[in-house]
Amino acid sequence: MKQKITLTVNKKEYDVEVEPYWTLAECLRDRLGFLGVRVSCNNGDCGACTVLLEGDPILSCMTLAVEVEGKNIETIERLSEGGELHPIQKAFIEHHGMQCGFCTPGMILSAKALLDRNADPSDQEVREAISGNICRCGSYPKIVKSISAAAKMMGGD
Repeated sequence: MKQKITLTVNKKEYDVEVEPYWTLAECLRDRLGFLGVRVSCNNGDCGACTVLLEGDPILSCMTLAVEVEGKNIETIERLSEGGELHPIQKAFIEHHGMQCGFCTPGMILSAKALLDRNADPSDQEVREAISGNICRCGSYPKIVKSISAAAKMMGGD
């Protein structure tokens, strides 16, 4: 039986009817049209579905939509504002932190959560922050370099 919930996504409220077993990933992609939320493994192994919940990265394929009512959800669509890319997005482009791009939204949101709490992370801290995200292209060195460059662009040392 469907129930009506209100989700706050990218600082905007959405009323949506969901089945109690629908995942947040299903709701964001299929009901609300946030296509930057990728679904790949659908069992919490790859990180492609990563979104930020109250600033922390979560796997939206492992989270029920009804569990996050009243909490702030941020998707990759929120990062660029007014046609201007976020510094992390710019760094990924400038330092070739993506190849196919499928993992990129999850990687960038994991990086954002890290940089929001640690302006100057070590390479090891960057690797730990993205450890829940799989890049099937194997671009990890460039991803780490991109995140470190973004930290510098954002004011970290």
